[in-house]
Amino acid sequence: MKRLIQRGLMFGNLIRVDSPALIERYNRALHSLTGKRTALREFHIDISGYSYEVGEELGDHLYLNPNGVNRLFIILTTEQKTAPLLNAKFSTSRGILRQFIEENEAKLFALTANDAVAGELDNSVFEVSEAARLLDIRTITVNADTTQSHVKNARDLAAKIERFQSEEDAWFDDVLIAEMITLAKTTGDVTRQPIDLARPTYTQDNFWTAHFGGLYVFRDVAEPAVISVGPKEPLGVLPIETTLDFADRNGIAAFLEVNELVEPIIKARGVDGAAILRQKMDFILVDAATTQGVEIDGMDHRALHRLAQRMGSSLPEEFLKLNQLVRWALNGGKWPRIASDDASYFYTLRARPDHPDRDLINMLLSELAPLDIRQLFICHKQAFYAAYHDWPDAKKEYVAEFLYRDYAANKAGAREALFGGEEPPAKPVSPTPKDDIIELVGPWGAVRR
Repeated sequence: MKRLIQRGLMFGNLIRVDSPALIERYNRALHSLTGKRTALREFHIDISGYSYEVGEELGDHLYLNPNGVNRLFIILTTEQKTAPLLNAKFSTSRGILRQFIEENEAKLFALTANDAVAGELDNSVFEVSEAARLLDIRTITVNADTTQSHVKNARDLAAKIERFQSEEDAWFDDVLIAEMITLAKTTGDVTRQPIDLARPTYTQDNFWTAHFGGLYVFRDVAEPAVISVGPKEPLGVLPIETTLDFADRNGIAAFLEVNELVEPIIKARGVDGAAILRQKMDFILVDAATTQGVEIDGMDHRALHRLAQRMGSSLPEEFLKLNQLVRWALNGGKWPRIASDDASYFYTLRARPDHPDRDLINMLLSELAPLDIRQLFICHKQAFYAAYHDWPDAKKEYVAEFLYRDYAANKAGAREALFGGEEPPAKPVSPTPKDDIIELVGPWGAVRR
């Protein structure tokens, strides 16, 4: 993995933690969540506060993700919102964490000035020993507080302020007044500087999970289905209309078509479909050459063209079928029919750019067309790293250099060209936050209802 790390293609954009103050805050949060502490003087964290170095030290890389469900998180800085999520078990987790940080950024900035914020993505399912349990997950609720319970104390103070303002004899309740004074010493003036955090709840209808070898769950579509990367039989009976696996290519193609989730790249509006397919052909060519031990003379188009000529009859079927599509796009003629059971079929598709689950669909396509190393890297890094581990050195070098030179230099442009934009359209969520303190109390202490 050194090639990827040296080129910033692995463990990139993590947050460095090296000051004694931040390490102490991290340890307080870590101890409150897990009962553990780290002795490291420097480490790096992802958006959830997970650190690979701490995981190595503790001998447990799921220390913030017990049983792979109900992910715990530690926020030391709002800068974590741009960091990746390592060891993800659900495709929705990073998006929920980022949205939570962005929606509460001002409050989190104030709270993390002196403390860490610790919390949990609560989905009410505590273990998934059976695949059917995954379909019990419908919503994710974010619960968070500082290690010194600033949020809880602020909520308690708000409730006491409401009692004080609404109860007739509250002015004479010395105990209530004393409790308010005690809480105010830790929370400050919550009427002017509210520090309550919302408890939003997000729906999770369509998602990927790493459990059981990888499952794609689609419930919010016209014809729901679960698609398993591995054989579907070990999953047992699932409470959903259709269960498919990667061996059922015709079934997956029909599912994508009937739910209007994909479109042919060559016919997509606003993109150079032929150029995208030619690039996919290069990736397929390099894989075939390195597998067969054929030397690659260079990375430019001419060198790869010469490589294809040298390989001749040993060129893979996927390469030849995509080349038919490219010829049609450039020269016209008869439309080349590529059936869904053809090895090249899923290389010809992309998610509809206007679909709110665009990223999830492209993630699925990247596993169905794994030789497209650029799409696999962008859409499904865990699958990319797993595949990379077993590649010949020549392919590793080509892929690392290509991603560094052609993708990392212009990530936004590459995503726009391939998928139709840097960010997918916003998918409706159903947040259910608690009332904000400032809305309850108002700037002068009068309770509003």
